[in-house]
Amino acid sequence: MADYPGLTRDRRYGRCSRGERDFLVVDTGGIDEAGEIVNEASLRQVSLALDEADLVLFLVDGRDGLTAADEDIAEMLRRRGLPILMVINKIDGEDPALAAAEFSGLGFEDPVMIAAAHGRGVTRLVERIERCLPPLPASPEPEEEETEGAIRVAVIGRPNVGKSTLINRLLGEERVVVADHPGTTRDAIEIPFERDGKRFVLIDTAGIRRRARVDEAVEKFSVIKAIQAMEEAHVVVCLLDCREGVTDQDARLLGMVIESGRALVIGLNKWDGLPAEQKRKVRDQLESRLRFVDFADKLTLSALHGTGVGDLFDRIVPIYRQALSEFSTSQLTRILQQAVEGYPPPLVRGRRIKLKFAHQGGKNPPVIVIHGNQTERIPAGYRRYLNHTFRDLLGLKGTPVRLEFRSSENPFAGRYNKLTERQIRKRRRLIKHAKKRR
Repeated sequence: MADYPGLTRDRRYGRCSRGERDFLVVDTGGIDEAGEIVNEASLRQVSLALDEADLVLFLVDGRDGLTAADEDIAEMLRRRGLPILMVINKIDGEDPALAAAEFSGLGFEDPVMIAAAHGRGVTRLVERIERCLPPLPASPEPEEEETEGAIRVAVIGRPNVGKSTLINRLLGEERVVVADHPGTTRDAIEIPFERDGKRFVLIDTAGIRRRARVDEAVEKFSVIKAIQAMEEAHVVVCLLDCREGVTDQDARLLGMVIESGRALVIGLNKWDGLPAEQKRKVRDQLESRLRFVDFADKLTLSALHGTGVGDLFDRIVPIYRQALSEFSTSQLTRILQQAVEGYPPPLVRGRRIKLKFAHQGGKNPPVIVIHGNQTERIPAGYRRYLNHTFRDLLGLKGTPVRLEFRSSENPFAGRYNKLTERQIRKRRRLIKHAKKRR
């Protein structure tokens, strides 16, 4: 939410409960007279929301008064034949009677006066909504929470790489706004759905550009929401535009995914119709520039035409399960011993680093805690070697592995033996003898 026109473009669903009533509220984009492509796409989203609605809240601005756009919207709603409840907002500091009189010409009786920013009249509005809704069925069945236990899948990428197109293709409907214009998606849109008996929550995020190119406050907010969605997801699908190749921003985004520890699928979008030379170039770039995400599953697809999209969930479910895998201490310790025998830790200041045992410290991503001595001095190269060894021997694909090292405390650190009188005399003789030899 921001004081900025056109921020909402997709359908945003929220659940509202009052007594025994449980209903969904759908927030839609504002309708204006501009003829931009994005506004046309937003209007299609409004139309889809009206097709699903049992009641329409026609919200008007009490400060601006009646406008030509309000009259057009009222006419469009009347043609739909849906129950309509007019809501006059922003009446704080205004005369409610005058506001109601100004909008009376639209023909909607008994409008509800509210000041949404301050919460005035909202309770009365909910009561009116409850009275206008269809009656409850005789024996309502309790609904299970749609997102409880669902696999959360965040789709991220640079602007205009096809994230919203992929979401719509997976759902089989035009659920989010799609336009050949970067920055179409402004907020992280969560969409629960079910596939093959499994529940998912798809999260469409705003495109993340380089920080130097992010100017508008709304876009900065969108980037923050996209990063939060990625951190709250179980699996991240990072889309790359194969026609543009692998860019520096793609590498930065993948670095963010690794830092968050999420399981990862790299979607190579717009692969169909790509010349053989460009395909070879993309494969070479994946090998050279994205070697740090060699664990990630890579899938070629076309969000626009649907090629390869059906295989996406065949990758997501196994990767999600692997990210939540549990391993015994004995299994992890055996793998650690094999790794040390194959390639012993290096000497540090003349002392060999000893790694004793390992156990699991967390899931999603799998966290392996390794105990030993001088572990804080283990070189980065040896840490990478251990990481690859654990991932390969555990058969983990698509999820990063985090290693935590803990050094055993020396119980005698800081403690000194007190010399006996005989040891003190011997020490003095040795010092005296050493001085004579000099």
